[in-house]
Amino acid sequence: MRVVLQRVSEASVTINHRVNAVIKQGLVILLGIEDEDTSEDIEWLCNKIIKMRIFNDEDEVMNLSLLDIDGDAIVVSQFTLHASTKKGNRPSYIKAAKPEVAVPLYEKFIEVLSEKLDKIVGTGEFGADMKVALINDGPVTILMDSKNKS
Repeated sequence: MRVVLQRVSEASVTINHRVNAVIKQGLVILLGIEDEDTSEDIEWLCNKIIKMRIFNDEDEVMNLSLLDIDGDAIVVSQFTLHASTKKGNRPSYIKAAKPEVAVPLYEKFIEVLSEKLDKIVGTGEFGADMKVALINDGPVTILMDSKNKS
């Protein structure tokens, strides 16, 4: 399971000209799922995400977590995070999980993250053509892969 965390001062997801989610300070989480991913990957990533100290404290030092600032989150499915670009110029997405595997894991990720934050997490819509608007604060962008825990 791969995520891209983007620290934002505000963000939204729009689907078919309808705003699906809006947040202020927090994280946009792009989530890529592969066939081998499990609930253990979800637990590990959600725990890391909510405790990742990437928000500024009063001294402008990245020392606070999403929990510390009571920040919001939007989770957007992003199969392209598993793109293979080794051969040719057209990426292969063969490692990305098919919907029958990915959708339940995506939904479980949202559920676990919501529970850990004790608030509703904004979402996109799995498989939809989405427009994600954000103001990347910093900019701060973090890549994480649950297969690279060390």
